[in-house]
Amino acid sequence: MKKKVLIRCLIGAPIGVAISTMITIVISLTAGDGNFYAVVPELIADCGTEINAVLLQAICSLLYGAAWAGASVIWEIDTWSILRQTAAHLIVCSLSTFPIAYFMRWMDHSILGILSYFGIFFAIYFFIWVLQYITIKRRVQQINSKVENNQTEL
Repeated sequence: MKKKVLIRCLIGAPIGVAISTMITIVISLTAGDGNFYAVVPELIADCGTEINAVLLQAICSLLYGAAWAGASVIWEIDTWSILRQTAAHLIVCSLSTFPIAYFMRWMDHSILGILSYFGIFFAIYFFIWVLQYITIKRRVQQINSKVENNQTEL
């Protein structure tokens, strides 16, 4: 299990950087002024220079990707209920995501900003979880249907 988590983390880390980079490109395109916005201005102020801010964001994106990829192993613990898997995954992901989002200034540093962040985080998490649940449930129904058809033919 530990080896599987480590391998997933190593795969997820560069994916985290890739996703982070894509997000900055989309934000820059959305701004529409021809400039590339690698990080938020507040992070540059915190880090002293733009390159320090970009480097810090890249490192945090590596950690972010590694945490989410490593946490995916939770879904493979067959002895756990779906509720326990979901709770464990949600806790691991939210506890690893929040400090990164906070230090990267991806949220306002206020009580309202933190509450808004968690509200958005949980809403997105819930939406993706429901979509995954529906997809998996359909696959199981399709497999069960094929099994039933094969049994009736015998």
